[in-house]
Amino acid sequence: MRNTKVLIIGSGPAGHTAAIYAARANLEPIVLEGSPPNLPGGQLMLTTDVENFPGFEKGISGPELMETMRSQASRVGAEFVSQNATHIDFSNRPFIIQTDGDEEFSADTVIISTGASAKWLSLPSETALYSKGVSACATCDGFFFRGRDVLVVGGGDTALEEALYLSRLTRTVTLIHRREALRGSAIMQRRLLETPNISVIWNSIITEVHDVELGKVTGVTLRNLSTDVLSFQPADGLFVAIGHKPNTDLFKDHLDLDKQGYIVTKPGTTLTNIPGVFAAGDVQDSVYRQAVTAAGTGCMAAIDAERFLEGLCT
Repeated sequence: MRNTKVLIIGSGPAGHTAAIYAARANLEPIVLEGSPPNLPGGQLMLTTDVENFPGFEKGISGPELMETMRSQASRVGAEFVSQNATHIDFSNRPFIIQTDGDEEFSADTVIISTGASAKWLSLPSETALYSKGVSACATCDGFFFRGRDVLVVGGGDTALEEALYLSRLTRTVTLIHRREALRGSAIMQRRLLETPNISVIWNSIITEVHDVELGKVTGVTLRNLSTDVLSFQPADGLFVAIGHKPNTDLFKDHLDLDKQGYIVTKPGTTLTNIPGVFAAGDVQDSVYRQAVTAAGTGCMAAIDAERFLEGLCT
């Protein structure tokens, strides 16, 4: 069994930032960065261009940003282990974490930064065109579609918010919804339906995203659920807004989660219901879900962990 003061589970912007701060505080953190099918580096490893992360005037690719953050954390003393956490015991401190590499860790504190995963349509063509016109984040990628025509699929508040945001950047937004009525709040529905450049296609689902051969989005095939008729809807981009799933299955019997499955933290902190266990990034943030906000809470988690450890020594 290996012992550490700080064990970080997850390696996106939150985990890497927590590692940098913990290492600079001489806490010698160990990061369980994951291994396939859990992608080390998080969702940014699937993002071609990042233009809204401060400090990169000309933008940077998601994988390059994650590698830069990882190298910085490693340089200041963080250790990375390419394994997934599979079992945890938070009943007593030090906490015990087991991995799929048959290793066992004993940790005085744990920072959870396992992120959240976007829900997708599960179409091969959608997967092939991810970051080539298909996105799950309007605030991340809407900038690239200024003055163009885009589609948003979904019917809840997330989809309505994405559509309204995109309407300020793009020429047109077409919302595709599988039902006859939207599920979002009344005020959001009114705003959407009153926006001149937003239209809605009802009772329809996407069966194909075009054009994989061209390597970019040119439109989608729709199937009307009432008539079963297929049609083609041209577009330059597709935003999938059918929700996110926090990666919290490992913790559901140990930590307080909200009704969506996100880890509940004390307001203004990264403290969970178990002293010494902290959560940072998208795993506890259902609102912003940005790389920069995840990094900020990673910083907070490391400082919270350092203060917790100092309290044990006084």
